[in-house]
Amino acid sequence: MLLGDSGVGKTCLLVRFKDDTFLSGSFIATVGIDFRNKTILINDKQVKLQIYDTAGQERFRSVTHSYYRDANALLLLYDVTSITSFNNVRVWLSDIHEYAHSDVIVMLIANKVDKTTERVVTREMGEKLASEYDVTHIETSAKTGLNVEFCFKAIGQALLQQADSTISNGESPSKTLNNLVQLNDQSHKRTLCCSFS
Repeated sequence: MLLGDSGVGKTCLLVRFKDDTFLSGSFIATVGIDFRNKTILINDKQVKLQIYDTAGQERFRSVTHSYYRDANALLLLYDVTSITSFNNVRVWLSDIHEYAHSDVIVMLIANKVDKTTERVVTREMGEKLASEYDVTHIETSAKTGLNVEFCFKAIGQALLQQADSTISNGESPSKTLNNLVQLNDQSHKRTLCCSFS
């Protein structure tokens, strides 16, 4: 389930993942809840993700709260060009703590990283907040596709692992998710210093 303030790019991220396209121009904000399905291949297994896109406006919060308890994973987005959306992450995380089940997988997503000149929330700020709440942090761009497919596949892999009652290495799905993101992050740093979707 995608969460976050209105305008952070939840629908754009979902459309990029589902249809590999970007919703440019103006479009109507999500009202209530919408969802899309996509089947992906993870470790030679077909995994069907049913992804709920929620309205970010305050007036729809009570509606989205009722969906938290049935969610297996929550992707919480903020816009790196909006300090308000970043500051509101704490409110969203508080809601998650109150309404979601205790083993829900949470990923904090910094979106719109393609807008480098407008950026006000640094990577370090996002990582610090994620560390404070012990959640995974990843930077994406729905516009360029950066890390979009990767974040959904990482969530899918963590969900698969959660579904398997025995985890061979004894790590929790959240720990594995953090390891996957860190490995991907390191490969990006190596690539970028010399020259995901």
